[in-house]
Formats: sequence, C-alpha cells, structure tokens
Amino acid sequence: MRNALLLPLFALALCACTHRGEGASVEADTPRDTRTVTAEAGDHAFSPAITAGDFAEQVRILSSDAFGGRGPGSAGEEKTVDYIRSQFARIGLQPGNGGSWFQTVPMLETTADPNTALHLAIGDVRQELAYGSDMIAWTRSGKPLASLEDSPLVFVGYGVDAPERGWNDYADLDVSGKTVVMLVNDPGFHVNDPNLFDGKRMTLYGRWTYKFDEAARRGAAAALIIHDDKGAAYGWDVVKNSWSGPQYDLPPEDDPAPRLPLQGWITQAAAEALFKAAGLNLATLRAAASRPGFKPVPLNASASLALRSRTARKTSRNVLGLLPGRDAADEAVVYMAHWDHLGTHPDESGDNIYNGAVDNATGVAGLLEIAEAFANARPRQARSILFLAVTLEESGLLGSSYYVAHPVIPLARTAGVINIDALEPIGRASDLVVVGKGGSQLEDLLQAALTRQNRRMVDESDVTAGYYFRSDHFSFARAGVPALYVNSGGDLRNGGSAAGQAASRDYGEHRYHKPGDQFDPATWKLDGIVEDLQALYAVGANLANGDQWPNWREGSPFKAARDAMRPPVPQPASASATTQPGR
Repeated sequence: MRNALLLPLFALALCACTHRGEGASVEADTPRDTRTVTAEAGDHAFSPAITAGDFAEQVRILSSDAFGGRGPGSAGEEKTVDYIRSQFARIGLQPGNGGSWFQTVPMLETTADPNTALHLAIGDVRQELAYGSDMIAWTRSGKPLASLEDSPLVFVGYGVDAPERGWNDYADLDVSGKTVVMLVNDPGFHVNDPNLFDGKRMTLYGRWTYKFDEAARRGAAAALIIHDDKGAAYGWDVVKNSWSGPQYDLPPEDDPAPRLPLQGWITQAAAEALFKAAGLNLATLRAAASRPGFKPVPLNASASLALRSRTARKTSRNVLGLLPGRDAADEAVVYMAHWDHLGTHPDESGDNIYNGAVDNATGVAGLLEIAEAFANARPRQARSILFLAVTLEESGLLGSSYYVAHPVIPLARTAGVINIDALEPIGRASDLVVVGKGGSQLEDLLQAALTRQNRRMVDESDVTAGYYFRSDHFSFARAGVPALYVNSGGDLRNGGSAAGQAASRDYGEHRYHKPGDQFDPATWKLDGIVEDLQALYAVGANLANGDQWPNWREGSPFKAARDAMRPPVPQPASASATTQPGR
C-alpha cells in the first residue's frame, strides 16, 4: 500500500516535484531530457517546466486564424486535434485510448422549425405561444417529428427530488403523458432563505439540465421551464439565441439515460397568462413552491405541439494522452480541458473567426504544460495520469459526457478530475476562485498547494449562476467522481479586487464568445496563470503519488454515486480529514 499522507508541496516553481512516501526524502526531479525540444508547429523550444513562454506559444498557435475558431466538424477541428496529438506525442505521452490518440464522439444535429407554435387549452380559453418570442422547444429524440396532443399540464414547483434534503416536488404524482411546468433555480432562491437549499447559491437542482433530466426519469411527455431573468441568471434573449438553430446532442443510443420527447422554456409573461386563465396566480404558487411540503398543482389545461426538425448525424473527437503509473497503472488522475470553440460565422465587427484564446486555448495550453511537467518528473508517478482534451463543450458538454459513458479507465478507478477552462491573463492574484467551493475533498489538496504560494481559496463572485454545472468536469461529478474546477483569482497583487473585477468585466463584455477573444502578447499577463497551473500540478501530483480516495462532502448530491464505487478502506485512527480524504 502506497503511503497516503499528504505529500510535501514545496517547489511549486518551474519544475515538477518528486513525491515520496512517509520518512523518505523529497528532492528535485531529474528531467527525462534536459534538452529543449522543437515544436512541430514552429521553432519555439519548449522547456520541461511550466513557463509563461511555453504557455503563450501554445495559446498563440491554438487561437490563430489558421485554426478557424476550432469548430467541431470543421477543418479547424482537423488542425486542432492533430496539433494536440502531436504535442502529446512530443511530450512523451502514450495514446490514451488503447492504441489510438482519439475517441470518436458521435453527435446528433437537430434544427427545429422556427414556425412551430405551442397551443394551450384552458377550458374554453385558447392560447398560442409563438416560437422565439413566447417559447422555445426542442427534441432530443432524434426524430423528425415530436408531438403532443392535449397533454395535461401540471405545475411541479421547482421540479426537484432531493432525498438528502427531504424534498420531493413529485411526491405521489404520476406524470406519464403529462407536461410538467416548473420554475428555474432552487426553492431558496427567490425567498432568499439561506437555510432552504443553499439560499442564493444555485445547487445541482436549480440547473435547467437537472430539471429536464428528472422530468424524463419520471416519464413525463414534455417539460417547460418558466424563465425569469434573476432565476436563470440571463435574459430571454440568451434562451432564444442558445436553443434556436442547430442543437447538438449525443445520439440516444450512445446516451442511455431517459430523455424527454419534448422540452423547452416559456417566458414569464406567457406563464402568467396561462396561470391567470387557469384561475391561479404565478407569484402565489412560486411562494408556495418555496415551502417544504409543496404539492403539485394541476392547471386544468392541456398542451398540443407538433415540432418538426431537421436532423443530421456527425462526429467529432476527444484527444487522449496517457502517462502510465509506475505501480498503480489501473488507477488514474484526469486532467482535462475542452478544445472546441465557436468556429467561424459572420459578426457585426466584420471578423468571422471566433478564435477563443481565453476560452479555451488557455485551458488546452495549461493541459499541455502540466503534461510536460509530469512527463519530465522522476520517478514516474504511482498512478496513471490521463490528459483529456474534449470536444463539444460549447454544445452541452457532449465530449466529456461521451467519455464518462465510455471511459478508457473505469470511473471507479478514477481518483479525481481537474478541469482547466478559461484562465484569465490578468496577472498574479492572492486568491484562486474555486467554483462550487465546499464540494469535495480535492479542495484539501488545493488548499495545501495555495498555502505554499501564500494564497487563499475563495468562492465565485456570483454563486447564483451555477457555474459549476457549466463545464466539462460536471459530466464526471454527476457520475460521482470528485472534480475540481477553478478560475483565476480576482484579488490581484497589483491593483487588488477592483482591478481584477474590472478586467473580468471587460473580458465578459467585449471578448467572451466574440471574435475579440484573441491572444494579445502586448497586454496578456501570464505570471498569474503560471502560478495557477503550478497549484493544479501540485494537486494532481499528490493525488497521483498517494492512495487517497477523495470523496464529496456530506450533503453533496454526488456523494451517493461515489460511495457506491468502491468499498470503504479502513483508515488509521489518527488520520485527519485534511490528510486522509475519505474513501
């Protein structure tokens, strides 16, 4: 049994560290090869260490116009996945999917007819909701026609079944053949009750994806979420723009979880009119749905809809590089980042390439830098490390979802996941943002690394938006694997929180998901990103060289799945929660 004590975390500077068991010395690594290596895509000489220069070169290449915005299924995908493969090979990794560097991800493209209307019948009252202005609907069935005919409507509050919180909006309700109507976010959100769920902090149950999935598990014919700006954390225009046009999904046969035949959103105004016609008040029912013991309310109304869609089958690819462990190769730590972005399409600025430098060339560059550091560490780490560059994050976390459904290393043997997504080039910070802070025991390892850097962990600035559920680590989390997701800190060493907030706001307003998200060597400050990567390296090094089996904190909706993966392993009586993450 390898020693499970938290391994020393010094030497977070440019080279990786050798971590040995209790009582052994800790010394600097001997690199695999101290000579620099010339990149295939240029004449840059890469170092075995994590450096700003190497990181910048990777971002420069990945976000260049030549990669065409890294759109899945495009010529830009071919360039991107081939470049990542070539870098994995140069670094010294092995193909991570058997003998292949790639994992083919099937995708189903579905485009709904924008002339569709949703017809509601409330007694003698008829209402017609127009696609785009009043409602948005789509199907995940892969069928060219998905329809409802006089499906009874029932209001299910927030649509939540949370056993660990003693809450079930579906109690004693059979929704077969029915259309469920529900609120976005959590029961504690609008009443601002910190003792109800997590108050303003969005939990898993507040996320729209959970609500549709739960309705599907219950066997509903369709589900409609009532939009409101504060509860969703975005306006109706985001709903309309995000869910109209081509939508991507895994084909049903590659994702065995239950799916709704139809799902969608309706505006708050449309919902208020529906409830009024049914003799009910939406505001009153919203308040009732925020109290324990809420019971579903039939609306004495029905819905009819005939949604025609164009469908097409396509594929994309994940890229996998493996660094085998020396004595526990069947167990793995996963580092991941999504390589895809929005590709090319017209923009009012005249620039049609969405380069995605921050989102997420920084994540892929960080993945490559950490991989290079591990490949040069001596001795080789005990557990295997899988470096996973996934596709279709921007289309609903599809690449990571497919990997979780078809893992190359069983999830029951995956010690933890570290996701790198959109690092901010704004300089060194005294903090590091942990998205979903308080979720898992992986944070114990991160805290030790940050202490060595004289830094602290902080919560995300907007806990209401549910950012933890919006990136690829979430695919692992909902399957039970503890997953760590960080953002660059905002309390800058030079300028403090005001400077950090201003920089983040500027990116969000002017470059996020816009052609302006480009690499700028004149203004980018990379010393903070280097520190972030060194901290994430240290987390993985401790996990890969120990026998820790991190778990979710008590109360997490993901903990039951983790507990079911492996039987508990007895721990020494003296072990603490910090040094011995639970098994």
